[in-house]
Amino acid sequence: MKLSKNLDDSEIRCKCGCGLDKISALTVQVFQYARDFAGFPFIVTSGCRCPKYNKKVGGVANSAHTPNAQGICQAIDIAFKDSTQCFFIVKGLILAGVKRIGINFDKHFIHFDTDATKPQNVMFKY
Repeated sequence: MKLSKNLDDSEIRCKCGCGLDKISALTVQVFQYARDFAGFPFIVTSGCRCPKYNKKVGGVANSAHTPNAQGICQAIDIAFKDSTQCFFIVKGLILAGVKRIGINFDKHFIHFDTDATKPQNVMFKY
């Protein structure tokens, strides 16, 4: 099912096979805004994660990838192939209002989330 013009629910579904794919509308809107800004396809490397799968992949406890109290996930990780793609993804996310961005330069992905319960106005590296 299409969540937005360039995001399908299969891209954000938990990779363990449990079917978890409930993601916040704001997270989807931010993704689409950044995608439109960047002007190239985004490859989602991680979306929703059930607590069991999050633990298996080494995710932090209370990750924005896992469901909140309302059962909604609030994070997406996007692959980048080079510094130019990284720049345009990050710039698009910032212009979309994202206040939490993480970059893993070794594994070439950018994490963003819309979880307002976590520290805001931060950029971190893995």
